[in-house]
Amino acid sequence: MTSQDYHIIKNLLDSPQNIAIISHVNPDGDSVGTSLALYNLLIQENHNVNVVIPNRHPEFLFFMQGNDKIVIYTEQPAQSVSVLENADIIFCVDFNAPKRVKELSEPLKKSKATKILIDHHIESKKFCDFVITDTNVSSAAELAYSFIINLNKKYLINKAIAECLYVGIMTDTGSFSYSLYNEKTFLIAAELIKYGIDGCLIHNLVYDNNSENRVKLLGFSLCERMKVIPEYSTAYIVLSKNDLRKFNHQIGDTEGLVNYPLSIKNIVISALFTENNKKIRISFRSKGDISVNDIAKHFDGGGHKNAAGGTSWLTMEETISKFKKILSDYFAK
Repeated sequence: MTSQDYHIIKNLLDSPQNIAIISHVNPDGDSVGTSLALYNLLIQENHNVNVVIPNRHPEFLFFMQGNDKIVIYTEQPAQSVSVLENADIIFCVDFNAPKRVKELSEPLKKSKATKILIDHHIESKKFCDFVITDTNVSSAAELAYSFIINLNKKYLINKAIAECLYVGIMTDTGSFSYSLYNEKTFLIAAELIKYGIDGCLIHNLVYDNNSENRVKLLGFSLCERMKVIPEYSTAYIVLSKNDLRKFNHQIGDTEGLVNYPLSIKNIVISALFTENNKKIRISFRSKGDISVNDIAKHFDGGGHKNAAGGTSWLTMEETISKFKKILSDYFAK
């Protein structure tokens, strides 16, 4: 983004606009936190702002201000489409291609609104008028903070906005344990703390607010459903629909589960395969120079070098077999 681009966006925001903020399917702390931060910022300048997400987000994110205003496509499809159709400006948050918003991709592409992308994923597609992207930042929230500063709107940041941005950074770095490329992430987090937010409380609300079933699912997954492939320094977890049903699975219950196998000595790749209706959702994580983004591409997915996701329409057995073949080819290079 050039200074001229920021000047154009500032002019667009000088008068009240209909603004939509949309983020990716299976929303997480970064996408929801960043979206709500922008929402809480823009409503201060009398814009008509709506946050739209493709499907419901985890309950442990409900505490952020503005959460009750979110429009969820799977529950409010007509309203979700209407928000996009009537928008003057659309902020696309934390996704690199229209397909990442699933059923909302066509309304998004058809919209004549000015589109602004805030994203930190690899290989962003050119579908927006203005692009704020950097793969060497921790999160979309970090980019959003810089965006606000570059718009000269820091004076609008308040405790609610700081809290939302902090959630985005904290969750996309695993409580500041990965995706940390330089000191800027910590400096921004420190700036957000100055607005009076309680970092310990936020951490507890996100990470220490589990149901009994969620904790039992974690134990079951690691004890009964984790497999290790020593020759590929890989571990993976397979959860069937019956497994999830057994523990009364709720949205967000498997969040972060894929990270646990990476704590095993010599394991550099971790994968989580979750059966969901007629498809299998896959999460990948890795350490060091291993690119799970390359692996995810084989499953119509992608993301970051060390964190990516994908989808398989094969059976679970076929999916695992395909995964092992990809690993074999990957390590044979």
